[in-house]
Amino acid sequence: MHSRATPYLLVAPLILFVGVFTYVPILTSLDLSFREWDFLSPDRPWVGLENYRLVMSSQEFWNSVRVTALFAAISVPLRLCLALGIASYLVREALPQRLLRGALFLPSVTSTVAIAVVFSWLFATDYGMINAALAALGLPRLHWLQDPGLALWVIIIVNTWKQLGYDIVIYIAGLQAIPQDLYDAAAVDGGRRGHVFRRVTVPLVMPTTYFLLMISVIEAFQVFTVVDVMTRGGPAGATDMLVNLLYRVGFTLFDIGTGSAIAVLLFVLLTALALIKSRVLGRRVHYEA
Repeated sequence: MHSRATPYLLVAPLILFVGVFTYVPILTSLDLSFREWDFLSPDRPWVGLENYRLVMSSQEFWNSVRVTALFAAISVPLRLCLALGIASYLVREALPQRLLRGALFLPSVTSTVAIAVVFSWLFATDYGMINAALAALGLPRLHWLQDPGLALWVIIIVNTWKQLGYDIVIYIAGLQAIPQDLYDAAAVDGGRRGHVFRRVTVPLVMPTTYFLLMISVIEAFQVFTVVDVMTRGGPAGATDMLVNLLYRVGFTLFDIGTGSAIAVLLFVLLTALALIKSRVLGRRVHYEA
């Protein structure tokens, strides 16, 4: 006969794992954000809010906030709109749609470093395939990764291509949960395809949109690998995301205290965004058809 403690014993290993590898690092980062440490010295003197003062007065930090917010404001709506439109076509169970689902999902499980390297070659100024295609059409070659006005758009394209397949699969699951009776009733009433999409599909897939919006914004504010491989935050800080700044300060300059302060501010920012989205969009989400 099982005791009342059995369920807690069964989940104890998972709780221990999450506690050690998630909550302990978070609390350690919070503690280090109030200290001065260079990764090597055994001393970690307490400096209070000095690290936060340095971060908040840094032009680099505010540039990273601006770039990251701009990246999220463009890439997240682009991803969700493309994903919903493609998922509406791929929701059918025919063989071509099923094959295309798998093809579109492959980038989501492919190494981000490999994707970034390949796209760096594609967008290279002298030998890249994109510029070769432009030259074949009689158009001038562009400095994709060296032009501050173009580099961020390249990062948006690459990140969208990488993450789009996951969004499509989640949207397909949401679309398949919509009762077919609603579409049949709309067809009987003479509703046109675009009208049915706006009045039936979009509202009923709102819980899926809300979920994807939450995780997409978090992912957008944590983009690192694509930027680190392709541009290193350049040119002229045009792609310098918050996590790239955090990495450079903490693990290149070995200013762990200031880097931890940036991490804490990023956590606070994401938490605030989640609460705002919950208040603004939560009322529009209905989980019953």
